[in-house]
Amino acid sequence: MTEHPSRSWRRLLAVATAALTASAGALIATQAPAAAFAPKTPPLSTPWTNQVSTTNPLPEYPRPQLTRPDWQSLNGIWQFARATNLNTPPVNTNLGEEVLVPYPIESALSGIMRHEDFMYYRRTFTVPAGWSGRNVQLNFGAVDWQSKVWVNGTLLGTHEGGYDKFSYDITGALRSGSNEVIVGVWDPTNNQDIPVGKQRTSRGGIWYTPSSGIWQTVWLEPTTAQRITRLDTTPNVAAGALDLVVQGTQAGASVTAQVLNGTTVVGTATGTVGSSLRVPVPNARLWSPDDPFLYNLRVTMAGGDAVGGYFGMRSLGKAMLGGVLRPTLNGKFVFQLGTLDQGYWPDGIYTAPTDAALRFDLEQQKALGFNMVRKHIKVENDRWFYWADRLGLMVWQDMPALASGRDPSTAGRQRFEKELKEMIDEHKGITSIVQWVPFNEGWGEYDAGRIADLVKSWDSTRLVNHNSGSNCCDSDPDPGNGDVIDDHMYVGPGITRSPGATRIAVNGEYGGLGLRVAGHEWPTSGKFAYEWLPDNNSLTSRYVQITSKLVDLINGNGLSGSVYTEPTDVEEELNGFYTYDRQIQKMDFARVRAVNQSVLGAATGTTLSTNKLASLRVTTPGFTNRYLRHRDGAARTDVISTTSATGDRQDATFYVRPGLANAACYSFESRNFPGRYLRHRSYRVYSEASTGGTFNADATFCARPGLSGGGTSLEASNMAGYYLRHRNDEVWMDQNTGGSFNDDATWAVSPPLWRSGADLAVGQKRSFRVTTAGFDNRYLRHYDGLARTDVLSASSPATDRADATFTVRTGLADTSCYTFESVNFPGQYLRHSGYRLQKATNDNTTTFQQDATFCAQPPLNGGTNNVSLESFNYPGYHWRHYAEAVYIATNGGGNPWDNPSSYAPDTTWTNTTPLS
Repeated sequence: MTEHPSRSWRRLLAVATAALTASAGALIATQAPAAAFAPKTPPLSTPWTNQVSTTNPLPEYPRPQLTRPDWQSLNGIWQFARATNLNTPPVNTNLGEEVLVPYPIESALSGIMRHEDFMYYRRTFTVPAGWSGRNVQLNFGAVDWQSKVWVNGTLLGTHEGGYDKFSYDITGALRSGSNEVIVGVWDPTNNQDIPVGKQRTSRGGIWYTPSSGIWQTVWLEPTTAQRITRLDTTPNVAAGALDLVVQGTQAGASVTAQVLNGTTVVGTATGTVGSSLRVPVPNARLWSPDDPFLYNLRVTMAGGDAVGGYFGMRSLGKAMLGGVLRPTLNGKFVFQLGTLDQGYWPDGIYTAPTDAALRFDLEQQKALGFNMVRKHIKVENDRWFYWADRLGLMVWQDMPALASGRDPSTAGRQRFEKELKEMIDEHKGITSIVQWVPFNEGWGEYDAGRIADLVKSWDSTRLVNHNSGSNCCDSDPDPGNGDVIDDHMYVGPGITRSPGATRIAVNGEYGGLGLRVAGHEWPTSGKFAYEWLPDNNSLTSRYVQITSKLVDLINGNGLSGSVYTEPTDVEEELNGFYTYDRQIQKMDFARVRAVNQSVLGAATGTTLSTNKLASLRVTTPGFTNRYLRHRDGAARTDVISTTSATGDRQDATFYVRPGLANAACYSFESRNFPGRYLRHRSYRVYSEASTGGTFNADATFCARPGLSGGGTSLEASNMAGYYLRHRNDEVWMDQNTGGSFNDDATWAVSPPLWRSGADLAVGQKRSFRVTTAGFDNRYLRHYDGLARTDVLSASSPATDRADATFTVRTGLADTSCYTFESVNFPGQYLRHSGYRLQKATNDNTTTFQQDATFCAQPPLNGGTNNVSLESFNYPGYHWRHYAEAVYIATNGGGNPWDNPSSYAPDTTWTNTTPLS
């Protein structure tokens, strides 16, 4: 092996940028194994399992934020032995087993594939002759949990913490020729109060296989005697600069920093180690998920040390936009649409088999249309964050939790806070991190408010989510600290609390939809998902259905972020987009991307859901309880709520239609006066039927990003620069007149105040007849509890006729929809369960009330007195008869009853006089 040929800045920049994807010049310390080594066979193999090198695994430069041109990997085959303590290192002693570093010992790739509480690693290495005269650093990416390191029998130190980097200057312990390094590790996993995330010695369900020992890259590098140890980068968009703190071993030493666009220097500043310096970044190109542009950075210190790095220019914050507190990226609301990325692998457990595999998971999430990833109670290696930065995925970074189910000890709390600070300090320079999450669902939680404040004191530039899922646990009262209200809801999505004056609202976990794929499952029992689907199509349809609900939550409930569980299956959890081995796509990715893009478009205000009911809510602060409605034909705004009179709620509900004059824009049809549309006339807005002439153009509005920074602004299709605006309770088309115009011309396209598009008579008895040709003598009835259709008439037996007769009630879950009570079993209602329509007793749970509520919509197949009944909590699913049974079905879904053939007639029912 040879060293890098040059220490020039060109080489340094190459390491800092393009060469981060490979390690062409990295040295590999050689050590002849005692016998041929091979990893064990994992329970599942990924596409990269067989690409793992046993002589040079994970060869990429491991530290993209602090690069030096010369380095030597110590990854590879080490000797290994279990131990009972760390008191007697095996100096100059061969060990009986071999392990492949840096894969945790429980993994198949390590070659050990078992857990040990105590263990020793041993290998030899030779320092390159070209490093003579320089100090040598021994670097560890991460070792779980406590480690002791000896070089040539000299104890260099003890480190505690399974997720943070550490280094030793080993210059004084080196000798010429061969050198010996021994690493002793103690990892009690969840048997002590230490941060462990989801690792458990008794794994199963939502708890996973431990990852003990060395699990990130080990390497050597030569440095000057005094050196730079970290670059803390904070983009300052307002100042047009990078705020930089150079950390080093010599406080006060002179440093020079240069910012580069590619290889062109755009800004330079000088300062000292430990103090803040501001490096100009003129006309900065801002980092975002849509444009993840990264600048290069190079820093020199007096005495000769020189390092490279990178950063993105972006600003983070929160602001009241459209009357709702929102997180901001570069001053704008960007809905944070993410996944619960747990970072587990069937072959490497905590360690991805290759860098390509590590990158793959993030690339696939970006390709699916996500712009954020929640790294769930694990801290990844530096290259994972580099790929998140480079690909443009915002990151919520969780702190690995203490073990759940017990109050943490004093020692456990001290360890937690020490490792929490290490995590934050080591990742201050990561562009993609937008939020810190100290606790999850109360696991190992204590002093949540104080911890949130502590994190904020360590890093005031990012939002702090004191406890993701703090609605989950009776023992977890919300202290009100931090920047985020975070509810978990499975299957969801949903939130139980609204954003306030200081905290945004997010749905930190939802989904968990499961699908089993034979041959691609972890070989243990107890498979887990929050809801099972039978095949790819039905899983995709269900994902589309629940994720579509985010639009209403964004506009109606102030939701600012969501996290779907999860990118891949993990051991027994089978709710991924991919199987655990990354071999099988479990959903139609094109459909997933399409619905994700529609959610992001709705959040920016540029796309609206057509042919669905919606209401337009005022976003001007102080007036956000007002809605646009038509009264006597003129559009105005009034205070309206879900308890207002039926007529008022219907007046404020509109069908969003493709634009009458331009299908790329929108028209708004009155819900209670079909054929009447909002249109402007002499600058005033009315609800009117077509008068010909310019009517279609006057009734067409184009959706624009909200002028106030949130919501939607509606620009006249035929009057550029004129927007729908409320003024003195009236609604006009106006140009920007300053003052409150931007707020007044921004609307929240929110869930409809009246969810039914057709009316049924509450309190009346009704029967529902099939309209499909050839079957229109059949009626919906319950039989042995299940809904089905049978041929019935006025001469049928009384019991059969009673079974087919229902009293129309106000919807249990929403008063603008309906619930259907059996006339011969009072207190029992039609509800769906497992997609089957059935009769059941009201148990007063929220689930029952939602399952038993259906919104009446205009008949999908037309006809007088006909109606289609849509599920309240499964929007897009309608009552449908299929082979005599009755289901809730969606057109084109994966279940047999979702078949598009005859969907419209099968889901259209004649609302008849009662049979009984």
